[in-house]
Amino acid sequence: MSSPSPSMVSPPPPARPPRAGLTRAGSVATLLAVLSAVLTALVVAEWGPLFSFDRWVAEELHRHAVAEPGMTWINRVLTDWVWDPWTMRLLTAVAVIALWLRRERLLALWTAGTAALGAAVSQGAKAAIGRERPRWPDPVDSAQFAAFPSGHAMTAAVTCGLLLWLVRRHGAGGWPWRTAVVVAAVSVAGAGLTRLWLGVHWSADVIGGWLFGGCLVAFSVSVYGRVTLSRKR
Repeated sequence: MSSPSPSMVSPPPPARPPRAGLTRAGSVATLLAVLSAVLTALVVAEWGPLFSFDRWVAEELHRHAVAEPGMTWINRVLTDWVWDPWTMRLLTAVAVIALWLRRERLLALWTAGTAALGAAVSQGAKAAIGRERPRWPDPVDSAQFAAFPSGHAMTAAVTCGLLLWLVRRHGAGGWPWRTAVVVAAVSVAGAGLTRLWLGVHWSADVIGGWLFGGCLVAFSVSVYGRVTLSRKR
């Protein structure tokens, strides 16, 4: 039986750029941006139901924090050393240095720039909104500057989001990937919840930090993907 002529063989379909991931990241960024804007508007407007919920959560947790000094001490260690923003920035710096040594210079600079932008957005939003922190006659911890959004929560979201992105980009799968996801989720949640337990933030501050941080990472991932695709053309 004769082999088919070259004209009868269908050419392979042209390779398409991986746009699905970019579209997904862009959609996530848009959703989180909308949620962040809504929450920020409610905080600025001092919406009664939100502020009442914040007060209820803060009072309940503060009551437990005063009654359970051992748990409060653990939360202070976690917030001051494990999930402190400077600890998170150190992890980002290690990742940036590793990328630079691997000669992934654009990715290293992009990661560092995203982390720096996160810090600027956090401080800028605090200054612009100027929400006061909870005040207690018997505080178990203290914090300075404005409350919204939580810098601890936002920095953890940005750092863990970026590190997960880098781990995935470099082919991690199976149990290493699942472990990274669990560690990141626990860190992001813990960074915010410890601030609530210690009575230095309202619940909306922590949620806002998570939303702002997630939005920034999703936006950064989407834009980076489009930039690298355009450079390959």
